[in-house]
Amino acid sequence: MGAAVADGGRRPDKAMVDRSEGFGERLLGVLLDRAHEMPPQLIAPLIAEEVARVGGHDVTILLQDYGQRVLVPLSGRRLTIGEPEPIGDSHAGTAFLHATPVEVPQADGVRMYLPLLDGSDQVGVMALTLDTADDDDRRLLRRLAGLVADMLVTKHSYTDQFFLARRREPMSVAAEIQWSLLPPVAMSTPQVAVAGILEPAYNVAGDSFDYALNDDILHVATIDAMGHGLDAATMATVAIGAYRHARRADIGLSEMYAFMDRAISDQFGPDHFVTAQMMRLNVATGHLQRVNAGHPAPLLIRDHQVVRQLESATTLPVGFGGEQPRISEQTLKRGDRVLCFTDGLIEEHEAGGEQFGVEQLIDWVNSIERAEKGVRAVVRALSHALMEERGGTTSDDATLFLIEWRGGAADHLATLD
Repeated sequence: MGAAVADGGRRPDKAMVDRSEGFGERLLGVLLDRAHEMPPQLIAPLIAEEVARVGGHDVTILLQDYGQRVLVPLSGRRLTIGEPEPIGDSHAGTAFLHATPVEVPQADGVRMYLPLLDGSDQVGVMALTLDTADDDDRRLLRRLAGLVADMLVTKHSYTDQFFLARRREPMSVAAEIQWSLLPPVAMSTPQVAVAGILEPAYNVAGDSFDYALNDDILHVATIDAMGHGLDAATMATVAIGAYRHARRADIGLSEMYAFMDRAISDQFGPDHFVTAQMMRLNVATGHLQRVNAGHPAPLLIRDHQVVRQLESATTLPVGFGGEQPRISEQTLKRGDRVLCFTDGLIEEHEAGGEQFGVEQLIDWVNSIERAEKGVRAVVRALSHALMEERGGTTSDDATLFLIEWRGGAADHLATLD
């Protein structure tokens, strides 16, 4: 644009601003103009048409499966359907895990893998082939991928098409309920990043997590409802619902515990409970507050090494009417990570064998922290390594949730300079 900003912060003369529509604006504008009434099944041919206008072909949309192991091609008219791409060992997986475009020279041009980012959550990857790629192509296609991600997320609630594409095996009713409750499994801002994973992905019942970033406060909860199957999923649903209700009422952690405790007790009686851990992190200062209601103590990771468990006073699980909990406090350093996990991760053992235990968990965390970058990659690699170490199966649900405090500022994102 040829806009000139006047001295003193005055707005530029409207007549001086070039408001004509260029090629890129028109291409992206078609998606924006049509998105509100676009049926889900027409997303694929529109994306293919948009890519063709840039000179691209062989378009593939890849979505992450629920187990976070592969990127699965979405079916649709004019899309190229190939084999699933392993997240840990493919060009598409690299683009996905590191949220950065990857270009691979080929005999017929260059294959581009563009991360589909909804906010900061990686939805999947868009792959396409160009004869050649210059900086204008890269900029336009990166922005197109952003709009495609927004459209996929928006239409996700209107169709089963995307759910079905992401499933690699049958899913239990309990797991169906749990996945419908979850927020995005990853979030990243200049100040804080989080990532979580549930095990077993297709049969989880009582484990869940939730978070929200409200101004400078990151709210986090991990829960583990007793039992298995639908009963556990039902309790987890009530616990998460009570947590969100209390969080949105802007009450303290102690009051939040009491509210959740009453909700579980009133609904299920005195013989049922949910273990929980609630946290509040000030993303501007690194001040962390915690209430632990029966969970293992989280791990503090500094410079990619576990330095200690964050031990604290615990109270009774939610539903047992425990005393007012003590709030534990910690000041993080920039770059510190806090790993929360449920007991299913460390109490698993083969018949007649010893429990997996915290020490083995710490060893694996140290190893993977040195090998992987980014909280999402660490959580995914850690979950899969632990599952393999435990024989590839688990008799209990398990949750991993990793928080990284970065301590940066985000105000620059709200300016055009």
